[in-house]
Amino acid sequence: MLKKPLNIELLIKVPFYDVDQMRCVWHGHYVKYFELARCELLDVIGYGYANMERSGFGWPIIDMRVKYIKPALFDRTIKICAELVEYENRIKIEYVIYDEQSGQRLTKGYSVQVAVEIETGEMCYVSPPILLESLACHGYI
Repeated sequence: MLKKPLNIELLIKVPFYDVDQMRCVWHGHYVKYFELARCELLDVIGYGYANMERSGFGWPIIDMRVKYIKPALFDRTIKICAELVEYENRIKIEYVIYDEQSGQRLTKGYSVQVAVEIETGEMCYVSPPILLESLACHGYI
């Protein structure tokens, strides 16, 4: 269990190229928004994707869920919230996307990643020490 929550908030103005003909964000772009927040969250502990690779581990996503509640709209600012909720055996991050102006919840979901040794391609059944050290170094465990 984390000593304190590890979470971030990221603001994005919905660009035109992310929307469909009804000016609603196309459903596939929510995964991209989750990814932007995930990168920001992992950077907080100094264990972003470049550092993961340098440490000898890849972290593929093995499970993801997106629940659409209301559409995000063109030219509106959205707030993407991400929180690390599991880290011992895998990385699980939960997301909620809000319309910044109205505060309405638009989308929620999660992603699950597991460590894979790059050299052998073997999946790890517990998180490698480097993740735990990164969390501890920043006071989260």
